[in-house]
Amino acid sequence: MKYMATYDLMETARNTNEWLGATARALASYPAFSMSMSPLVNLTAAWGEVTERTFGRMVAKPDWGIRSIAGDDGQDHLVDVKPVVERPFGDLIHFSVRRRAPMKRKIMLVTPMSGHYATLLRPTVSSLLPDADVYVTDWHNARDIPVSAGKFDVEDYTLYLVEFMRHLGPDTHVIAVCQPVPLTLAAAAYLAAEDPAAQPRSLTLMGGPVDPDAAATEVTDFGRRVTMGQLEQWAIQRVGFKYKGAGRLVYPGLLQLQSFISMNGERHAKAFNDQIMRVARGEASDHDAHNRFYDEYLAVMDMTAEFYLSTVERIFKNREIARNDFVVAGKKVDFGAITDIAVKIVEGSNDDISAPGQCLAALKLLTNLPDSKKASHLEDGAGHYGIFAGKSWRLNIRPLVLNFIDANSAAPVSAAPASAAPAQPAPAAKSPTIKLATSQGSASA
Repeated sequence: MKYMATYDLMETARNTNEWLGATARALASYPAFSMSMSPLVNLTAAWGEVTERTFGRMVAKPDWGIRSIAGDDGQDHLVDVKPVVERPFGDLIHFSVRRRAPMKRKIMLVTPMSGHYATLLRPTVSSLLPDADVYVTDWHNARDIPVSAGKFDVEDYTLYLVEFMRHLGPDTHVIAVCQPVPLTLAAAAYLAAEDPAAQPRSLTLMGGPVDPDAAATEVTDFGRRVTMGQLEQWAIQRVGFKYKGAGRLVYPGLLQLQSFISMNGERHAKAFNDQIMRVARGEASDHDAHNRFYDEYLAVMDMTAEFYLSTVERIFKNREIARNDFVVAGKKVDFGAITDIAVKIVEGSNDDISAPGQCLAALKLLTNLPDSKKASHLEDGAGHYGIFAGKSWRLNIRPLVLNFIDANSAAPVSAAPASAAPAQPAPAAKSPTIKLATSQGSASA
């Protein structure tokens, strides 16, 4: 399927459905039809409105929509989204709050590159902004990146994270959600060995597949059943002539969306039928619950073929992270190099994407990290989305994460250099010690 024709065929079908929706909405909205007593007129207009919006959202990048936050001074502070590191495949962006002094907490939020835009974590960003300076990895849609920009695979992804962490400095606290968890851990280990002065203070790893074999899910089962040849034949296409990345091999967002929807087809069909009836009755609005959810859910982005295939092969099939056998730019990443970075694991008991145990496996890799700097939390009743954006995040997990960050914000105490020792004997002075505790106290918390 590695042809432009198949990619353009999907885009043609999407565009046609968007046009049909717009046409039905416009035709059924003519004043002349208002004299008709048939309910089909309103239903046709409603169907057209929902259809046009649905298919139009599939190729539009959502806006962050975070305009302002309330400050401690009782005033609203405007928020600007500013890129601080710009690269072809992704930027590091800063949510700069006007008229606010730098915060004690500096958080780098690593977002997934798994089909949706970084804006999927909008609720997470909004909840952290009042209490921290927030930086976010904003990955680009592969269809818009020219072939001349080169490849982008799991090693490149890891090196991007290394660069972002270096830029922010050692007083940074990193939170990784879902797919980037194992690569974030690898980036931290890479820094710990190559540039320990730039390593972050803490890592919070949430619902990611560090060891996919630790607990089976539909995702891991699929990874075992399908060969790499089959996956490349079924999933990979070339970007069509409509976009700047024409000719680039990608895993198309529209193909990913088809897989997402097929997993819960009946539920999605009911949701759209109900929305059509609400529009026909005049009960829907531009930002109602349906539109808020599906405007984000339907907005999908292409992944580079090499990133998708290397993720499946190296993370899921070969388990290179779980076996501590991951190589980046010709250098083996040793997770034993992490000795000072506090690490917290967060999992949801009902997570059907990264089941409990897959992320917790990270702590076993950190053989030289003291137990006092390890922590874990299993949120009872939380699913995959809930641990970083739902009720569980708002009520339970967010406070735990912030407490963990505060408990590990002090710089590690380093031994004084020999040249600094006094020439004459003097009474030994007690140097201050800093206890690096975690919000849970131990890895079994």
